[in-house]
Amino acid sequence: MRLRSPVPHRTAIRILSLAALAAASALAAPATAGAQRPLKVYISVDMEGITGVVSSEQLGPTGFEYQRAREWMTGEALAAIQGARDAGATEIVVSDSHGNGQNLLIDQFPDDVTIVRSWPRPLMMMEGIDSSFAAAVFIGYHSSTANVRGVRAHTMSSATLTGVAINGRQVPEGGMNAAIAGYFGVPVVMVSGDDAAVAEVQGFAPGMEGAVVKRAISFHSAATMTPKAGQALIRTRVKSGVEKRGSVVPFVVGAQVRADISFKHYRTAEMLAYLPIVTRVDAHTVRFVGRNILEVSRFLEFVETYQPDLTP
Repeated sequence: MRLRSPVPHRTAIRILSLAALAAASALAAPATAGAQRPLKVYISVDMEGITGVVSSEQLGPTGFEYQRAREWMTGEALAAIQGARDAGATEIVVSDSHGNGQNLLIDQFPDDVTIVRSWPRPLMMMEGIDSSFAAAVFIGYHSSTANVRGVRAHTMSSATLTGVAINGRQVPEGGMNAAIAGYFGVPVVMVSGDDAAVAEVQGFAPGMEGAVVKRAISFHSAATMTPKAGQALIRTRVKSGVEKRGSVVPFVVGAQVRADISFKHYRTAEMLAYLPIVTRVDAHTVRFVGRNILEVSRFLEFVETYQPDLTP
């Protein structure tokens, strides 16, 4: 056996100190490695596609069933929040995107959720989204004016518009909002609504999950699930969508976005054509070309918010 020379006292203390420091670092390492990374999810909530909603009696403050519909809408938003959290979401922003933007019963939401309310908003139904989000979810969406099927099918305004086309393609609100999310590189991973709406929006992000909570029979009629059943389905599908977010490609329209907006009454198109940034395509349609989808969003918000009554 080889004999070792004694270690000097100071050297021994230094060695013991370094050993203790190494042990402490080793114990701390697993905790750091296992820390939860931020996962932000954006949830945009409309009302026409909510379980049980079929007519104007649920869609505005004067309707006899509006207060109940607000509860159903809030329940589906909460189900989406829980589904996102089941998939690991750590931060959630919810957009109240219907009517006056003051439909959700916000006192029922968790304290750590941010809620976007009322209008106008530069990004419309997607206000608050940016590149820090990992996924977007659409709840209660409906099909477009161009779709011959769907409960309350319209695009932005059933009273004033007959269609919105982006680069020659008719888009529902879900398509427009998917393009805004796509500008920031965010995929839309789940949409809920009637069967017509879900199929239409899924065309803008193949692979996204869909929760069909009712089957459209006509513009004001549907075969619907019960609210609790719809909420359970939404929670499951949101969880699945957020978990597979990496496999859903964001919908990106690129630069120089051409928006063709068609109105029911020709005078709106006539007056907007006075603006040098607007071209009149036909009696009822104007064209606006933006440098990106965000400029188009701002123009659409301006048109919708400040449009006068120009009914001939």
